Amino acid sequence: MPCLIALFALISPRLALFFVAIFSDILSRAYDSWLLPLIGFFLLPWTTLAYAVMWDTGTRDVNGFEWFIVILAFLADLASYAGGRSYQSSRA
Repeated sequence: MPCLIALFALISPRLALFFVAIFSDILSRAYDSWLLPLIGFFLLPWTTLAYAVMWDTGTRDVNGFEWFIVILAFLADLASYAGGRSYQSSRA
């Protein structure tokens, strides 16, 4: 199952978050409430997914190299927004 979710994450992080929320309890263990993953689903899906995975694979805390992975995911989210904005300005 983790390999299938990793494949979905490469295709779409929102799709992967959807399947993680339905078929596992990773999000409920990583986040205290449902509100933060819901906001992350719409605004920062890569970051939300990376934080939850790093929380689950580590020592139930994110520290050290795991923060590097979360920061890379945040940069991927920012790059997707910048790419969308660049595409919109080139069409106009």
